[in-house]
Formats: sequence, structure tokens, C-alpha cells
Amino acid sequence: MFAEARPRRQRQFEDFTASELYCPRCRRAMPVRSRLLLVLPDGELHEYLCQACATSVGTKTVRENRPSQVFIP
Repeated sequence: MFAEARPRRQRQFEDFTASELYCPRCRRAMPVRSRLLLVLPDGELHEYLCQACATSVGTKTVRENRPSQVFIP
């Protein structure tokens, strides 16, 4: 018997974004907002801030899949 051709599965979770993280100042899981900290050659560095007290509760690096370009004047 022949094997059936299966369609390729799509990647469902390529990028996660936190909606709540533990805040040491509030002492519980709190909603967070993301803010861009740095633009790096290979992606971007984001910081997660507690929405209640604005304490930094984590970071995330979003990697780009594009080749780096160096410009020399």
C-alpha cells in the first residue's frame, strides 16, 4: 500500500509574547508591556515592564532571519 501524502505542518509557535510575568515588587504575576531597548545587528532587544509599578521583569531578544549588512563609508 502507498503512504498518503501529508501536508507539511505549519509552525504554530514561532514567537511567544508574554502577557503576565512575576513581579518581585508586587509579589505576584502581573500584566506586562514590552518596550524596545536596543536594535541589534541580528535582531531587537525588548524589555518587559510591570504595568502596575513599571519594574523591569524580563527581556526578550527577537532574532531576524536576514543577513547582516555592514556599511563602510
